[in-house]
Amino acid sequence: MKRVGEVVRTAQGLAIVRCPEDSRPDIGTVVLDESLSKVGRVVDVFGPVSHPYVAVTPDDRSALAGLLGGKLYAR
Repeated sequence: MKRVGEVVRTAQGLAIVRCPEDSRPDIGTVVLDESLSKVGRVVDVFGPVSHPYVAVTPDDRSALAGLLGGKLYAR
């Protein structure tokens, strides 16, 4: 399993995740939370190359606020 990063904010129904230096998931990657439950999919990669951000569209928008500050992973 690979670490995607930490959810730093939510905007327009998306979770914005700050990626670590050494990894960046591809668009369409399935994203999991710390309990290995599916959260959603990566829909965009943006920002600086050294520390990119990804936008994750959640499967359940009602759980979006609960993701803030959490770490996300990709299988």
